[in-house]
Amino acid sequence: MLYVMTRWLDPDEQRTWRAYLTASRVLMDTLDRELQRDADMPHAYYEILVRLSEAPDRRVRMSELATLTSSSRSRLSHAAARLEAAGWIRREDCPTDRRGQIAVLTEAGFATLAAAAPGHVEGVRRHLFDALSPAQVDQLRRISETLVDHLNAS
Repeated sequence: MLYVMTRWLDPDEQRTWRAYLTASRVLMDTLDRELQRDADMPHAYYEILVRLSEAPDRRVRMSELATLTSSSRSRLSHAAARLEAAGWIRREDCPTDRRGQIAVLTEAGFATLAAAAPGHVEGVRRHLFDALSPAQVDQLRRISETLVDHLNAS
């Protein structure tokens, strides 16, 4: 039997971990509530619309969209069905792979995103950036990029 010694968090690490976890959850919950209230959509749907709006021809293969939004394929498929029912996206068969589908942002979806974006961006600014100094914003970006690189390498 292999015995691995647990590297417990010291008090400073524990405080940092809990502060990070709480701040992340409270920020995302706040932004989600605001998007629900102001645009009648959860943050996950907003993220899908944003990713599609930034893509060439506003089209992304569903499997790639799942990766871009850090979503499982089944969760993305469920969200896409709701976005399609709202008329914000449409799904098309992939011309190079019969098993694949492509999500396409519709004009109605783009208009919905354009209407929701100013309030959402103001919320991000108010709840995140306004609370930080320029140096802290730079540190947060660098720390976040380091974590993303580390986790993607895993």
